[in-house]
Amino acid sequence: MSLVLSLPPRVARWGLNMWPPLAGAGIRVRSIAPDFRQFVVEMPLRHYNRNAFGTHFGGSLFAMTDPFFVLMLCRNLGPDYVVWDRAACIDYIAASRSRVRAVLKLADDDLRAIRTMTESGSKHLHLFHADVVDAEDLLVARIEKLVYVRRRRSKAAHVP
Repeated sequence: MSLVLSLPPRVARWGLNMWPPLAGAGIRVRSIAPDFRQFVVEMPLRHYNRNAFGTHFGGSLFAMTDPFFVLMLCRNLGPDYVVWDRAACIDYIAASRSRVRAVLKLADDDLRAIRTMTESGSKHLHLFHADVVDAEDLLVARIEKLVYVRRRRSKAAHVP
């Protein structure tokens, strides 16, 4: 399991804020819930994350949400599960020149559904949604993330 998954939220937040894919785009993790079920992420507009039109670069808007659903699931499901990003889609709604924010949540219903769908060892593809909003809470982008989840097979099942 990744080091960040074993750290307290405050230390994990510090580590994520130092991670080059986020830091290089100016993305900051503002908070992580104590139970690792909510992340608040922000990004100000800077010269290194703007596009040719002076608004937020779309790749940086997407990167704001990229690792967090997998991290939340890994931390909450534990080491008995395999979790991978499977697919993603971003819908750009409006251009923005202000600070943008995304609140990413892992709901009780999501965890319950995932555990139910994977208890027999089957894979499950779970769809998450996240909105990126500007300083006035106007919608800038809507992201869908499809995450692959499966219970790990026991080591005994692999022995011939």
